[in-house]
Amino acid sequence: MTLRIPTMADLAAEGREPEILFWVGCAGSFDARAQKVTLAFCQILEAVGIDYAILGNEEQCTGDPARRAGNEFIFQMMALQNIEVLNGYQVKKVVTACPHCFNTLKNEYPALGGHYEVIHHTQLLQELITAGRIKMTGGGSFKGKRITYHDSCYLGRINGVYEAPREVLETLDADLVEMKRCRTNGLCCGAGGAQMWKEDEPGEKRINLERAEEALDTGAAVVAVNCPFCLTMMQDGIKAKDKQDDVMVYDLAELIIQQMQP
Repeated sequence: MTLRIPTMADLAAEGREPEILFWVGCAGSFDARAQKVTLAFCQILEAVGIDYAILGNEEQCTGDPARRAGNEFIFQMMALQNIEVLNGYQVKKVVTACPHCFNTLKNEYPALGGHYEVIHHTQLLQELITAGRIKMTGGGSFKGKRITYHDSCYLGRINGVYEAPREVLETLDADLVEMKRCRTNGLCCGAGGAQMWKEDEPGEKRINLERAEEALDTGAAVVAVNCPFCLTMMQDGIKAKDKQDDVMVYDLAELIIQQMQP
């Protein structure tokens, strides 16, 4: 499928405004694995006929990692530049596949003058399924397979979004099993709070290894995630246990695109 993803600048030149701005995020733009999630989500948006656009080269990092690492100056500088661009296009609704971008745009940008309706891609997928705009095929590659879902910290505990991703997964003909620690008691993948860019702190075991063990203990063949950081950390943890051939890690958008009716 060939996609031509429009930018806000393209649409502005035509005097048009999209229904939704898709905030791609750094991982979704530059990380090879997360790019597959970006592509899958854009294919879904195209398939259901949602009018959307991205910022392209005008999008910068939201500043989340800088703030979590303690560099407030860099955060505010990046945030203000992004807000100037978003407000310049009169953006009203933003969707993103990264819970870190979601949290920052939704909860931290308003204090700096950025007021938008911000939703996570799992919430939009759930809305589209409920409205009947996404229809799933019966059976398929996940029929009868065990799937476990990892709650990312920034979507789960910080923003209280637990049901939408699970409702999306329930549309697959699969057996959804919960990990020992889930929902409000979920365990971090080990990357949040700028840990992704730090050396390991002293300890007996990496957090992502502990979380991967919990996922493997469920006997699931698929680990579903909603965050590019979680995707990396869970894949690395499962690889460290030499289970990468038996257990796959997918973002919810990738699961849906495999099971959608054309």
